[in-house]
Amino acid sequence: MNSTVIVDRVLNIAHRGARSLAPENTLSAARKGLEVGADMWELDVQLTADGELIVIHDSTLKRTSNAEDVFPYRRPWQVHEFTLDEIRKLDFGSWFMEQDPFGQIAAGVVTDKDLQSYMGEPAPTLEQALLLTRQHNWSVNVEIKDLRNKPGNNLIVDQVIALVEKLDMVDMVLVSSFNHKYLAQSAASYPHVVTGVLDTKPHGRPASLLRRLGARTYHPRKIFIRPADIPRLKRQGFRVYIRTINDRKTMERLARAGVDGIFTDFPQVLASIVTSYGRAKA
Repeated sequence: MNSTVIVDRVLNIAHRGARSLAPENTLSAARKGLEVGADMWELDVQLTADGELIVIHDSTLKRTSNAEDVFPYRRPWQVHEFTLDEIRKLDFGSWFMEQDPFGQIAAGVVTDKDLQSYMGEPAPTLEQALLLTRQHNWSVNVEIKDLRNKPGNNLIVDQVIALVEKLDMVDMVLVSSFNHKYLAQSAASYPHVVTGVLDTKPHGRPASLLRRLGARTYHPRKIFIRPADIPRLKRQGFRVYIRTINDRKTMERLARAGVDGIFTDFPQVLASIVTSYGRAKA
């Protein structure tokens, strides 16, 4: 989901690294999302111990890597306590094959060839993820993880945007965060960068929140937004992207409600809905 909706589609597709088809926050997941027709992918970025921007969702390495086996004495395996070189020694793919978190391996959706390719999958740096995005003339939502009370809290916004600017990708990147101070900092220092608001609770006046933070997009959970707020926000020049929707019926209802985009772990499902809506509108 970028700042321009594709003209011949009802809504844009975003995905969280096609998590149902490949290990989350990996380049393989990004490629899968691109393959099935997603308009944008979403990733999570944080800092390593040596200040490198790394794409990992959790604050620890335990769930999505073999850090327990490789570094058995480094409990609880906090990301910010490991250098980039140490993280590069880890396998971020095999857990997906073992756990089949969305049941798509058992359903036969994920091929044996794909599974073999996921073995030893590394966690990408943000630069690697951005370069893949640029290579395909694609878009990416970079969610900056909340590092308050951790090293790099005061640096990560500047580092992320400096990299985006260095790669000349401002028009391809949407920056979001649950840490609203990061969004305000970005708006104050980099008003040309599009930002999106994530929140852990409903907000009674989302437009006021967006204006205060200088943000242009709103990314609530479905239960956090009233249906009437969607057209109201759009009339005021904001975009509404709902997270995280994985069932077809809800996707269809949101499309009819006029949302600009949907975050999903199943971009292959949403892509089919967008295509059918496009035909209906033609």
